[in-house]
Amino acid sequence: MVGHPHLMPREVGWIEVVTGCMFSGKTEELIGRLRRAQYARQSVVVFKPRIDSRYAVDSVGSHSGHRMRSIQVERSDEIMPLVGDAMVVGVDEAQFFDSGLVEVCERLANQGKRVIVAGLDLDYRGVPFEPIPHLMAVAEYVTKKLAICMVCGNPADRSQRIVDLGGRVLVGESEAYEARCRLHWQAEAFGPQQQPLPLGPNLAEQKS
Repeated sequence: MVGHPHLMPREVGWIEVVTGCMFSGKTEELIGRLRRAQYARQSVVVFKPRIDSRYAVDSVGSHSGHRMRSIQVERSDEIMPLVGDAMVVGVDEAQFFDSGLVEVCERLANQGKRVIVAGLDLDYRGVPFEPIPHLMAVAEYVTKKLAICMVCGNPADRSQRIVDLGGRVLVGESEAYEARCRLHWQAEAFGPQQQPLPLGPNLAEQKS
């Protein structure tokens, strides 16, 4: 007998992917979803790759300052034994994990857990950044976040590397990357172009 359709899965796990370029708010979105799960009295756990220690070794952090305690692991196969009884599992900076992360997320979802993964979909050259594309293909929900182009203010979906250092993987923030739109992104044109984009006025402040 076919039941009534509903908006969210019931009695089954699933995978959510939050992706986009640098400075698009991926980690902030991940933390927000995990916090809402906690408000719903669900147990959560979040993992981050050991290579990423920009904010702290024991927490994930957004560029806007939001933080959440996390577990740092080297490889994707370390995640399963550490999940425990968590109902919701988060993975941040997933592009730094090996391809085995896809199978780990699938196994967790098949066990009835909600899995939320955040990471870059493209590297600085504009090449799809595995394992995110594969995870997007098997996920039930995919959210692509956009940043603001630091040259013109248009919606940005590319990460412009502004220092000619390292290989494909270079962990960094504003000292190494800018968000760029399609027009102003150039894979091999290293060098900052960030402009002081003015903020729009808050009309409520004008009434005080």
